[in-house]
Amino acid sequence: MSSTDRLRRYVADECGSCTDEDLSERLAELEELDERTGESDFEADVDLLSALANGTRYKIVRLLHTADDELCVCEISPLLDVSDSAISHALSQLTDAGLVTRRKDGKWRKYEATAQATALLVALDGSRR
Repeated sequence: MSSTDRLRRYVADECGSCTDEDLSERLAELEELDERTGESDFEADVDLLSALANGTRYKIVRLLHTADDELCVCEISPLLDVSDSAISHALSQLTDAGLVTRRKDGKWRKYEATAQATALLVALDGSRR
């Protein structure tokens, strides 16, 4: 069974019938919808959300956002129950995703949540009931 067969059945259920023209019209509407989803941003958005889809990475972003200032890795480490290498890897992924910035200060590396991370957290907080 093809995906258009199922769509044909759906359109017939919704409209009472489904001609080839009805099906073509609906497919064109759906293709336009797909184009409006912003395909160029799709991969970047998935990468961004994937970066947050881990407890350690999410907690780091939440800590940096709540701190409202830079934190050194040595300040983050005692708050997480994972190895230093896991923290380092998580921070690297978050930096690559654009959710945190990294700054070298002498022998220390300091991290801060980006505006994008803040916007995501504010949206999440606002969506809770």
